Amino acid sequence: MFIKLYAIALPIFFAIDMIWLRLIAKNFYQSQIGALIRPDVNWIAAIIFYLIFVAGLVVFVIMPAVDKGIWTQTLFLGALFGLVCYATYDLTNLAVAKNWPLLVTIIDLIWGAVLAALVSTATYLIATKTGNIFYR
Repeated sequence: MFIKLYAIALPIFFAIDMIWLRLIAKNFYQSQIGALIRPDVNWIAAIIFYLIFVAGLVVFVIMPAVDKGIWTQTLFLGALFGLVCYATYDLTNLAVAKNWPLLVTIIDLIWGAVLAALVSTATYLIATKTGNIFYR
């Protein structure tokens, strides 16, 4: 079940996050932390983050919800998982980085919760709508 759910969740996560990063939030991050942004993305680090984050989402949020058949569990626990993960990064930066903007932390925490809730719920719905054979 893990591999099938992971195969659904990973492209959903990537697509939604790319829309956020490239179209919606690009100017926001540039204006807030532009001096810290690399001119070229370290894709190896980004891909490793995506792989680990989605694995955690599948194991801790999506699989238990699919087993129980409760879509609202994916919504709420997905949001909590995203909040916790993004808080780890952003609150650490707020605590130790010089001039880290509070606004970036707030926006990122909201985004982490929304992103994980969307990915979890979409993955759950796709997996369950395709029938028990697909996700069991």
